[in-house]
Amino acid sequence: MIRPGPGTRIWLACGFTDMRRGFDGLAALVQSQLEQDPFSGQLFVFRGRKGDRVCSPFTSALGRAANNTISR
Repeated sequence: MIRPGPGTRIWLACGFTDMRRGFDGLAALVQSQLEQDPFSGQLFVFRGRKGDRVCSPFTSALGRAANNTISR
C-alpha cells in the first residue's frame, strides 16, 4: 500500500468522471478543470458515473499509475 506523505493535499472531484480515461486523460482533467499540476504530489480522486468506482491517479518516485477501486 502506498500512503501519501505528510502534508499531501487530497482533492475530491465533484460530479462523475468517465472511468475509461487513463492516467493521461485524468491528468488533463486535473489541469483543465481543477487548474492544478497533476505531477505536484497531490492526490486527486475521481468518482465514476454509477458511484461504484473511484480512481486516483498518482505519481511517485517509481513512476505513475491510475488506481481504480470498486467501492461496493
